[in-house]
Amino acid sequence: MPFDEKPILTILYQDEYIVAVDKPAGLFVHRSYMDKDEIYFALQLVRDQVGKYVYPLHRLDRPTSGVLLFGLNEEVARLMGQVFIDKKIQKTYIALSRGHLLGEGEIDHPLKEKLDKLGDKNVSPDKAPQEAVTYFESLLTASLPIQVGKFDSVRYSLMKLRPVTGRRHQIRRHLAHLRHPIIGDINYGDNKQNPFFIKHFGFKRLMLIAKKVEFIHPITKCQVIIEASFDQQWLQVFDELAWDPKTINSLTS
Repeated sequence: MPFDEKPILTILYQDEYIVAVDKPAGLFVHRSYMDKDEIYFALQLVRDQVGKYVYPLHRLDRPTSGVLLFGLNEEVARLMGQVFIDKKIQKTYIALSRGHLLGEGEIDHPLKEKLDKLGDKNVSPDKAPQEAVTYFESLLTASLPIQVGKFDSVRYSLMKLRPVTGRRHQIRRHLAHLRHPIIGDINYGDNKQNPFFIKHFGFKRLMLIAKKVEFIHPITKCQVIIEASFDQQWLQVFDELAWDPKTINSLTS
């Protein structure tokens, strides 16, 4: 859904080389073939807020919120691109998934590449599945005593996820592969749980946040840790499920 007013993005980190913002759910990083009704994009918003051209260092899906990085010059963008290629950046996501997924482990499940109709029009659709690895850890579980479909209660898990590879929709597809899809995922989610969530909690969104990124700064060589906060909708869910935000912050930090 397009934003009614021009968003002001929260700047989580800024130096003379890199800026990180907290991207809200529903905001595109930059223009795409799906954006015909959109007038606001993270790239332009960040450029306007910092007063100079910025270079996106990675992307977040439109429905995913959280930490989004930009370089402030071409050389830093190139150096940070190598950091991503070399897998020397650690990204931590938090998701609310369907059901009780317990314990921790590694999801090693190759994925067919999701192709963009315009950007990937020259890529063969017969390309072999690519390596895709995600570490997961179950943080908390909860149930609501409400019948949905054939089940007499609604179950949720709060998951910490660390992708090793960076395939498109990787976390969303990996949790769906485990049969614990992310709540609010219209592509890979549950067609009974999603409508229930909207009706019960009063809002519609993908419950996935890029919570934290950690890397060694390519210029200063110092460790950088950038973390986004849970917004009011996340806090509403925590309250409804009787999860203490302080406990969650300690588990996700």
